[in-house]
Amino acid sequence: MRKKRTSVVHRICTLVGSLFCFILIPLLLINCTLIIKSITNKNEVPDIGGIFPMVILTDSMNPQLASGDLVICRKVNARNIKTGDVICFYDPEGNGTATVTHRVTEIITDETGALAWKTKGDANNTEDEKPVRSENLAGIYCWRLPGLGNTAMFMQSTKGILLCVVCPLLLMAAYDKSCDLRQKKEKEKSTEALLAELDVLRAEREEKLGLKGECKL
Repeated sequence: MRKKRTSVVHRICTLVGSLFCFILIPLLLINCTLIIKSITNKNEVPDIGGIFPMVILTDSMNPQLASGDLVICRKVNARNIKTGDVICFYDPEGNGTATVTHRVTEIITDETGALAWKTKGDANNTEDEKPVRSENLAGIYCWRLPGLGNTAMFMQSTKGILLCVVCPLLLMAAYDKSCDLRQKKEKEKSTEALLAELDVLRAEREEKLGLKGECKL
């Protein structure tokens, strides 16, 4: 009964570990890819296959988007942007790295004749002060994951990395080591049981040979 219970616990732990790896490993690969791309190309939003995540930091797009949401955007040709689309762009009034996700209210041309858009947050009373040039376009909004932006930001912090990456990896390593030790002990027990059985068989054989010798006498 105890052996059966241990086997069930082992299977559950193995399943949980497999699911954890199935979720964690792709996230780590995606995160590493985005980090490497952000370092090698600082002038563009890092993406994978044209898809990239962004975290909403304000409520300017309520009720469609809320602060703390994680939004998924994709890169698109600037000429495909239409009025009403929600786009992610480098803030014309920012430091060159800050991004904004607002809705296109009008397609225009700037003072140089280049393509540009007027934008506005759904919750704002007025349009954004400066138009967005096509060169500042990062991508177009596709869908959102409510509240996961806060989780994503936490996972990028020191505490988040320790809690969500380092600790689980250490636990997995400890679990794997315990499995190896348990298998080694079970193997040793099986070997001892087999040797004990061989000793019994040897003793029985010697006893039979002794009885046959006595019968001959």
